[in-house]
Amino acid sequence: MHVHILGVGGTFMGGIAAIAKSAGFRVTGSDINLYPPMSTQLQALGIDVIQGYEAEQLDLAPDVVVVGNALSRGAPVIEVMLDRGMPYRSGPEWLAERVLAGRHVLAVAGTHGKTTTCSMLAWILEFAGLAPGFLIGGVPANFGLTARLGEAPLFVVEADEYDTAFFDKRAKFVHYRPRTLVLNNLEYDHADIYPDLEAIKLQFNQLLRTVPAAGRIIVNGADANLAATLAAGCWTPFETFGASGGPWDWSASEEAGSAGGRFEVRAQCVVVGRVEWPLIGGHNVMNALAAIAAARHAGVAPQRALQALSSFRGVERRMQLRGSAAGVAVYDDFAHHPTAIAATLGGLRSRVGAARIVAVLEPRSNTMKRGVHRGQLADALAAADESWILVPPNLGWDLPAALGALGGRAHFAAGVEELAAGLARELRAGDHALIMSNGGFGGLHDKLLAALRTRQAP
Repeated sequence: MHVHILGVGGTFMGGIAAIAKSAGFRVTGSDINLYPPMSTQLQALGIDVIQGYEAEQLDLAPDVVVVGNALSRGAPVIEVMLDRGMPYRSGPEWLAERVLAGRHVLAVAGTHGKTTTCSMLAWILEFAGLAPGFLIGGVPANFGLTARLGEAPLFVVEADEYDTAFFDKRAKFVHYRPRTLVLNNLEYDHADIYPDLEAIKLQFNQLLRTVPAAGRIIVNGADANLAATLAAGCWTPFETFGASGGPWDWSASEEAGSAGGRFEVRAQCVVVGRVEWPLIGGHNVMNALAAIAAARHAGVAPQRALQALSSFRGVERRMQLRGSAAGVAVYDDFAHHPTAIAATLGGLRSRVGAARIVAVLEPRSNTMKRGVHRGQLADALAAADESWILVPPNLGWDLPAALGALGGRAHFAAGVEELAAGLARELRAGDHALIMSNGGFGGLHDKLLAALRTRQAP
């Protein structure tokens, strides 16, 4: 069977491509913009990718067209697909039909932490010898790829609440029918899709309706929005996780001064063991608790899960050190929501102490571009000593005014080249430059490192 994937350069659709190829299908695809890690992953798999969404690509006569949610009516390939009456599916629909049916699906949902928690969970199951399949919105360092078919019965999937396709406006996760479900947190996001938080809660309630009574839900016990969603209807036993001191089924206490790098785990107030790892931040400790609890439902003892996490190496673009030059450490992170920005900065601050942190932000997400969270942005960046922000053209709201509380600690640039030059000029030895974006940021990381190396050259 020949599968042609529209939007194959996205992490989700690229993962679909990898799984389809592994399952023995002939796979081709198309996209407009391709960049690592997906471009390199697709190339390594030998998957031919067509540039653009012109109609001629359908002359390949695939047996099914798998349509990513980046495509909409009006695209030539979509109009011809419909006119010819060609078989088509959304990515989540194809995954559910061809891969997830009959498997024990472990899904991770929430506004933040999905990718990291999925990566931890997949690694725990792998460490336990269970060879799970997975589809994750990032590259776990322990695996080096975003997706694989794996062996039955276990499959870990990042359960995104973004809409499914132009012809299916439900959240992607309603297709997955998990037996084990992690709910990390719930905040307002995706303003281009959902008018308000209540609309997102409704989608999460639809997800809860698909989990069997014999399944298990692992939920952040301190999240009021999740509590309200569960109260609106839940038919599955659930376990809670949270910080030490709360009435949770799973809790953790961080070792003083460890920045989340060392912590003790308790189940029902009984110590089950300790983790020491290279990750930082209390948010990652919470992700770990969720992964441990979900793995136990799949049959992995907590003590075995703790051993696995001690060898967990993180996820690309999650506080990833991209390099150092002229005494400046340059990090890459996916944070783009104020809560995630604050958590990432807090984690780095706990690790570097009084050293200078320079936050660099691209307000790229649709929600950020609409200014939905502009009132929270200054507080989110407060832990940084200096903040440099790219101001996109036609933003539609006054970004400098929104960050007025930061005073002279906020700096703005109209382009990536200007931003790189300004940073290279102002950064000094001992600084930590934290670059945050949910996209490629125009190659800023490499441009900045190159400029810093030029500055330090004799």
